[in-house]
Amino acid sequence: MASVTQRTNGTWRARYRDHAGKEHARHFRTKREGQRWLDEVTASVVTGMYVDPSAAKLTFRDYAETWLSAQVHREATATLYRSHLERHAYPVLGDRPIGGILRTTVQGFVKGLTVDDPDSGRRALSPATIGVVYTVVASVFRAAVRDRKLAATPCDGISLPQVAKARVQPLTTAQVDLLGENVPAELRALVILAAGTGLRQGEALGLTRDRIRLLGKNPAITIDRQLVTLAGGQTAFAPPKTAASVRTVPLPRVVVAALNDHLARHDVGDGDLLFTLQGKGITRQRFGHLWRPAAKAAGLSEATGTGMHALRHYYASLLIRYGESVKTVQSRLGHKSATETLDTYGHMWADSDDRTREAVDSVLGASADSPRTASSRA
Repeated sequence: MASVTQRTNGTWRARYRDHAGKEHARHFRTKREGQRWLDEVTASVVTGMYVDPSAAKLTFRDYAETWLSAQVHREATATLYRSHLERHAYPVLGDRPIGGILRTTVQGFVKGLTVDDPDSGRRALSPATIGVVYTVVASVFRAAVRDRKLAATPCDGISLPQVAKARVQPLTTAQVDLLGENVPAELRALVILAAGTGLRQGEALGLTRDRIRLLGKNPAITIDRQLVTLAGGQTAFAPPKTAASVRTVPLPRVVVAALNDHLARHDVGDGDLLFTLQGKGITRQRFGHLWRPAAKAAGLSEATGTGMHALRHYYASLLIRYGESVKTVQSRLGHKSATETLDTYGHMWADSDDRTREAVDSVLGASADSPRTASSRA
C-alpha cells in the first residue's frame, strides 16, 4: 500500500509498506516529487532491486559477522577469514555503515594494506596476502547485495597490487639430503616421503599406517584426507584440498625403504599417524619451528621456496625430467586441472625448438638433398 498525502504545513508525505509490513515514509515539497519517489520504489520492487533503506545503516562489522557465521567453511578457512577481517578489515571498515562505503573507500583500504603503519605497528602485506584479504571483503559485500542490504557492491573495478609470479626453481638432490640430515630424527622419513611422492604438508602429516601399502608389486599410498591445525593448537583430520586431491600415489623403492625403517624405529599402530611429536599430531606452527633451521642449513631460498612445499616442486621436477606427461604430473600432485600444472611447472618441460627443427629437416632436408631434386634445379 502506498500513498501521498498533504500535511498541515503544506509538505507532502509519501509512504509505503514493504513486504514485511514495515512502513517507510519521506516528506517532499511537492506531490509530484513524492509520487516520483514512490514510482522509483515500485520499479525497484518489480525489477528485484529493492533495498530496505534502513538496511544500509548496518555496520560492516555487524553484517560481516552474520555472513561469516552462515558460511559452510572448513574450520581452518573460517579461522583464516576471521583473522583477516579482525586484523585488517575491521580497523578500517568495521564501524562504517555498509551503505556509506564507497568504491573509493575500498580502494583506499586496499592501498593502505600496501604500506607500513607506524602508529599501529602494522607491516605492509604482500600482494598475494592483500588479494586474499580483498577477496574476503568483496565476498561480504556481494552477499550484502544478494541479501538486499545494498543495491550494488563498492568492490567493482578495484585495482589490486600485482602478484609477481616467479618461476619455480627446484631443489637439488644435495639440498634434499641436507634437509633429511637436519630435521629431527623422527621426521627424516618425512623428507624422503615428500620428495618421493610430492605430498602436501597436511597430506604427509595426516598419513596413517592404514593408508600405506608397502608390500607387493605396487606399493602405494592413498590420500583421502589431511591433517589441519585448529584454534587452540589442536589437530584434526579434514578433507583434502580439492576433490582432485583424493588419489593414489605409487611409492618408489627409496621411499618404501625409508618408511620401513621409520616403522621399525617407532611404534605405529594400524590407524596411527606416521609422524608425531610426543605422540600427538604435529601442528603447522610446531612443524615450522622444526623445519626452519633445516631449511636454512640446506640453503633454501625464495627462489626454491623455504617451506616443505619445496619438496613437492622437487618431485614434480623429477617426473618432468624423466619424460612424464602433463596429465601424469597433474594426477600425481592432485592438481585440479592441467592448467594449474602448466602454470606452475610449464617452464620445466624441455623446449620443443630442437625437436621441431629435427622433424622438418628429417623430411624436407632429405627431400632437398635427393638426386631428383638436385636435377630438377639444374
